[in-house]
Amino acid sequence: MTQAKAAIVLAAGKGKRMKSDLPKVLHPIHGRPMIAILLDTLVKMSFDRIVVVVGHKGEMVQEALSSYHVSFVWQREQLGTGHAVKMAKDQLADFKGTTLVLAGDVPLLSEESIGQLFHKHESTHSAATCLSAIFEDPTGYGRIVRDGQSDRLKQIVEHKDATPELRLIREVNTGTFCFDNQLLFQSLDQIRADNTQGEYYLTDAIKVMYDKGLPVSVVVARDSEEVKGVNSVDQLEHLERVFADRGR
Repeated sequence: MTQAKAAIVLAAGKGKRMKSDLPKVLHPIHGRPMIAILLDTLVKMSFDRIVVVVGHKGEMVQEALSSYHVSFVWQREQLGTGHAVKMAKDQLADFKGTTLVLAGDVPLLSEESIGQLFHKHESTHSAATCLSAIFEDPTGYGRIVRDGQSDRLKQIVEHKDATPELRLIREVNTGTFCFDNQLLFQSLDQIRADNTQGEYYLTDAIKVMYDKGLPVSVVVARDSEEVKGVNSVDQLEHLERVFADRGR
């Protein structure tokens, strides 16, 4: 990882299915907020800048992460992942290098998996690279649409917008990406909220880049457990068990 690198951590969500008013990323795994476990990993990787996007009860997230050398930006309205990333534009306007974008609720994501993503991104000189995973049950996840049999990523279609044919695809978007920082924000300026959710999807930036002829890559995570996020109490309990089994 020779290039300058930044990270944008998305942590604005409420987590409606968590049965709690606590910001989703502050739910604990073995006594620690899940986002703190993730930030420990990022800190070890010597990012030049880390920007955390907060929203629901963001003051609590800021307080919980006060010991970390990170910047905070606010997403006051929940208008989708693309909108959330756009909130970091001013913080990273002058940054030239690779920006990692990831969710704050993937505490098991390892240095190895992030390194695998960066290696693919830099070795292919891509404008963007997605970390994907193969799931037995891909329900709810955005589907990876490759350009034929290649590692070139054509687009990511959210589950709710996918045709029955696309829903048969078991390769899914994990929500973890590398982007050329300048191209990221240029592409976000061109996305629209014309989908079933009425939201600005970060994944639409992939299609913008592909349609411009820019190289966009995908690499499958070696460990699908690592890339699982938390959207419910059951998923949190599952990750707690995995965390304990691995002695993290």
